Amino acid sequence: MEAEANSGSPEDSWAFIQRPGEGCRTVPLAGHVGFDSLPDQLVNKSVSQGFCFNILCVGETGLGKSTLMDTLFNTKFEGEPATHTQPGVQLRSSTYDLQESNVGLKLTIVSTVGFGDQINKEDSYKPIVEFIDAQFEAYLQEELKIRRVLHTYHDSRIHACLYFIAPTGHSLKSLDLVTMKKLDSKVNIIPIIAKSDAISKSELTKFKIKITSELVSNGVQIYQFPTDDESVAEINGTMNAHLPFAVIGSTEELKIGNKMMKARQYPWGTVQVENEAHCDFVKLREMLIRVNMEDLREQTHSRHYELYRRCKLEEMGFKDTDPDSKPFSLQETYEAKRNEFLGELQKKEEEMRQMFVQRVKEKEAELKEAEKELHEKFDRLKKLHQDEKKKLEDKKKSLDDEVNAFKQRKTAAELLQSQGSQAGGSQTLKRDKEKKNLGFL
Repeated sequence: MEAEANSGSPEDSWAFIQRPGEGCRTVPLAGHVGFDSLPDQLVNKSVSQGFCFNILCVGETGLGKSTLMDTLFNTKFEGEPATHTQPGVQLRSSTYDLQESNVGLKLTIVSTVGFGDQINKEDSYKPIVEFIDAQFEAYLQEELKIRRVLHTYHDSRIHACLYFIAPTGHSLKSLDLVTMKKLDSKVNIIPIIAKSDAISKSELTKFKIKITSELVSNGVQIYQFPTDDESVAEINGTMNAHLPFAVIGSTEELKIGNKMMKARQYPWGTVQVENEAHCDFVKLREMLIRVNMEDLREQTHSRHYELYRRCKLEEMGFKDTDPDSKPFSLQETYEAKRNEFLGELQKKEEEMRQMFVQRVKEKEAELKEAEKELHEKFDRLKKLHQDEKKKLEDKKKSLDDEVNAFKQRKTAAELLQSQGSQAGGSQTLKRDKEKKNLGFL
């Protein structure tokens, strides 16, 4: 039903329509208002702020990760070539500011240096998982701040993971399966066969089927291009059937016909990078950059980051509902966790106090035992000193007795000697006197 309002009333320019089968009333506008320009406003604001996109390149050394990045963005990124002598897996991150038309893009490329080069590859995936979680944690900490600046925050979360598979032509390596299984819940994985010109076309088709079968059988969830949007549903549905993409990278341009094209020159012929009959490079570029870049960013935030955030908050004790399935107040949860934390803190403080008292008692017992040992040692030394002193005194007394006896013997000897000398002198005088008397006669 449609009715026009009377002239002069506040509803002069409105027409009211009741749609059949609906319990709401819509009010179409008789004149142009202007909110249809809202998408243009969003576009202008987004263009002025710029965009960011972060790519993680995972693969063994020598599979052409850096070359493919240069080819994808048609530029030469600075970087040092990696060697096979790395003691462990290291992640090297580089950020570049790109400009195409009037759109700015802050591109971050993260490469895995030394991946698959170690003899023991058991823990090769751990540095990658830790790096991805570290970016999620940094964003979560920024969200939890009292004063947030998310509009100027450099989002370093990984939006796409290009997993480079060696062109063996047989099957996936155990390292590839384990790594992708650990990463599929944290990042959008797009598997690609690197240096696909190393195997024949028939082998490549069988290799793709084998890879897809192994991923499904091992429960590895790779990124599927979205088909819910009608504008891209057909092309994304077609491209999902081509996964994993077989790609070739090259920064060398060769003249083919009348055009300069990126290609690789071999003794047996030329492989054109942008020729879809030779490889899937164009498909990868279209799906990754032109068609689904925003969906990769959205999936990173709404799926992978939300999963990390939920698990992190649940570890801290925060939940949406209580055991009775009733909504849980964040304030009540905070107060409960705070009281629980204070209780645990007091408990630990009491345990530490008891432990301190116990340690003090043990230390006092040790000191008393040491003091007792010192007293016993002092008594032993004192007794030993007294015994030595007594022995010395006895020895001194015996020496004094010997000295006195010696002096007595010496005195007696001197007396005898003096008496003997006196007796000898008298006898000499008597003989001289007798001789004198005889001479007078």
